[in-house]
Amino acid sequence: MRSDIVKKGATRCAHRSLFHADGYGEEDLKKPLVGICNSFNEIIPGHIGLRDITEAAKLGVAAAGGTPIEFPAIGVCDGIAMGHTGMKYSLASRELIADSIEAVTMASGFDALVLIPNCDKVVPGMLMAAARLNIPAVVVSGGPMLPGRFHGRDVSVSQAFEAAGKYAAGDMTDDEMRELEAKCCPGCGSCAGLFTANTMNSLTEVLGMGLPGNGTIPAAYTGARRLLAKRAGAVVMELLKKDIKPRDILTRKAFENAITVDMGIGGSSNTVLHLTAIAHEAGIDLPAPVFDEISRKTPYITKLSPSGKHHMVDLDEAGGITAVMHELAGRGLIHEDALTVTGTVRDRIKNAQVLDRTVIHSCDAPYRNEGGIAILKGNLAPDYAVVKASAVAEDMLTYTGKAKCYNSETEACDAIMRGDIHDGDVVVIRYEGPKGGPGMQEMLNPTAVITGRGLKVGLITDGRFSGASQGACVGHISPEAMEGGPIALIEDGDEITIDIPNRSLELHVSDEELAKRKANWTQPEPKIKTGYLSRYAKLTTSASTGAVLKA
Repeated sequence: MRSDIVKKGATRCAHRSLFHADGYGEEDLKKPLVGICNSFNEIIPGHIGLRDITEAAKLGVAAAGGTPIEFPAIGVCDGIAMGHTGMKYSLASRELIADSIEAVTMASGFDALVLIPNCDKVVPGMLMAAARLNIPAVVVSGGPMLPGRFHGRDVSVSQAFEAAGKYAAGDMTDDEMRELEAKCCPGCGSCAGLFTANTMNSLTEVLGMGLPGNGTIPAAYTGARRLLAKRAGAVVMELLKKDIKPRDILTRKAFENAITVDMGIGGSSNTVLHLTAIAHEAGIDLPAPVFDEISRKTPYITKLSPSGKHHMVDLDEAGGITAVMHELAGRGLIHEDALTVTGTVRDRIKNAQVLDRTVIHSCDAPYRNEGGIAILKGNLAPDYAVVKASAVAEDMLTYTGKAKCYNSETEACDAIMRGDIHDGDVVVIRYEGPKGGPGMQEMLNPTAVITGRGLKVGLITDGRFSGASQGACVGHISPEAMEGGPIALIEDGDEITIDIPNRSLELHVSDEELAKRKANWTQPEPKIKTGYLSRYAKLTTSASTGAVLKA
């Protein structure tokens, strides 16, 4: 066993004494040591229930003959971090999570891991660690939040963000806003729509690193989530016996399956960053064109909030992610021979059924014939840009407008709230990329206020968007402004065309004029010059390569 390095032989007498101090006896040390990484905290609603999940996972490991040993991981609540300096730390925290799991696992000599995340960067951070460490591992999350109810309809946190715009436009009273905020997030779990956290938890199933139901069983269904966690504990012991490791599962076929399902369900645009980063840790090249190739041939068959009225609980009741995979497999779009923690994909989905066709459409009657995410290129995005096409209205799929430029999210949001933005504009938010932000802030505040005010505008940024964002919002523009990318050269009044069907993002300025502007451009001073974010800005790569840190 790998853990023998910390527990066997005369030279490990002191090590064993320290384990005894923790309450582990001789019999415990004869068994495999299984690290249980619990990202519980009292900040993130998706994580406040993870102690219960962790205890269930530990029971599963112990019942299957292992010694479970719990250790923590950090987590940032993107909703609470949104719209201020805190959001700069969100994406950057992904690297801290992966690094800290690596540090504890290597220092402790664990034989296997059960990884317990739930929200945003914690899920990909843990998957990155699993791929990097390559010891038997299973991921089991805390589950999605149930939607709240407001004036007879289901709501979630995205309606609370949009309320700011409605309030500013005079379409919502202060009392209505306060009533909404009290009701839209009714309890624990990752926010109820198909935002980044729930997309990544769902794709964890598809990648094969989580059990069926991982992404969709609601957090409030505590019995079902405990059973899932206990089973995960037992499964990791089976993986250990069979010597099945994450890189046996995280193959090119697994990532293609994940992208296919992502396109089919209209997941968060952040998945392009995260799947690329996880693939990087697994030693697999996953360039942006792969996402677009798969999107072109994958029908969009679910329409969940923020794009539609359904939430994760509805998807769960309709058959969950296995039903989506079964439907897509019928079109030949899924690699059924790909390995999972519990056998092949074929074994997993063979008995799956779509139980509600209003939630999961057939491939023959999709919402759209192409997938939920589109990769754009053009003179404004020589590397690439990303848009959540499934959240864009039909009449905005092709759009031309005049630029209004802002060098930070805060400047842009203030301008929108003041009423400076009008129909026909393209809001340009720059110097918010991985290096420029630093940390590549999410732009949910400006997109939500635009939606709340009912504006018909485009928005482009070298930052990124929350899974709750909607509209003609193009992010991940690479190269970013801080590296002198074309987005840094836009001036107020320039015409910009967003053409999603033709995958194009064009600035209507001549090459000669852009060359003149580039010659006069100087890189601005970093926004943050000390601490972790300063180091992150120096080490991070482009969004086009997943914003991973340089080795």
